[in-house]
Amino acid sequence: MNVRARRRLGNLGAYALLALLVVYCIFPFYWMLSSALKSKTELRGRTPTLWPHSFTLENFTRVLVDHDFTTYVRNSLIVSLSACVLSLLISILAGYVFSRFFRMRAVKFTNLAMLASQMIPGVLLLVPLYIIMRNLHILESYFSLILAYTTFVIPLCTFMLSSAFDSVPISLEEAAELDGCGRLRTISTVILPVMLPSIVSVGLYAFINAWNEFMFGYIFISTERYRTITPAIMLFKGTNSVDWGGMMAASVIAVVPVALIFVFLQRYFMAGLMSGAVKG
Repeated sequence: MNVRARRRLGNLGAYALLALLVVYCIFPFYWMLSSALKSKTELRGRTPTLWPHSFTLENFTRVLVDHDFTTYVRNSLIVSLSACVLSLLISILAGYVFSRFFRMRAVKFTNLAMLASQMIPGVLLLVPLYIIMRNLHILESYFSLILAYTTFVIPLCTFMLSSAFDSVPISLEEAAELDGCGRLRTISTVILPVMLPSIVSVGLYAFINAWNEFMFGYIFISTERYRTITPAIMLFKGTNSVDWGGMMAASVIAVVPVALIFVFLQRYFMAGLMSGAVKG
């Protein structure tokens, strides 16, 4: 077998493995969408079908109209966007300090403390955070979820932005200072536009983390007015039965906003992941 044949065989094997990986990743979403478009009779049948025999929007109508699922989508958008903006504001300033003043003892200690905080499972902090939110009288409100989600994403967001700041030459800051810019103005008008892909990537991470979180949303919120979308999916699971059609339709509605955001911001997201990989 010559070199060209071996190369073609290797490429064929690589493409086959990639195709299997794509099927493995996409099949759960396809099954969720197809189940949401099936009738109750077909969903409860003994033989599962990969393709709906008769398409129906009954499940989506029941979820959006009867259960008023748009309220939960709105609540998740409010919480996720607020946590995203707040975490970006804090992480940008903290990441700049970590990058430019890393030799200071206080910065080294803070860096180590934030790294140690990432090693603690979130479930261990559930009870302490619940007590804190109760004492602050902010349970059953957006503020409890916003504070919890922001607290958990700030360390990783700070580390990601710190690496992005490391890739920005200090000479840009020095040139801006010679032109009379203060430090905050230099960050906002000179450095941040260069770091736009990294900022979008970090913001997308914070948004998706808050959108998909279930545990704190389920414990901190018990009223319909402030319930977010992931705990709301549990409403379709009863004591003795499960509304699979409604649950699949609600899951599709929960996935669509994140998928659309990722499609439109994918270019910035990939650029942000690669921005801190190569320095110099």
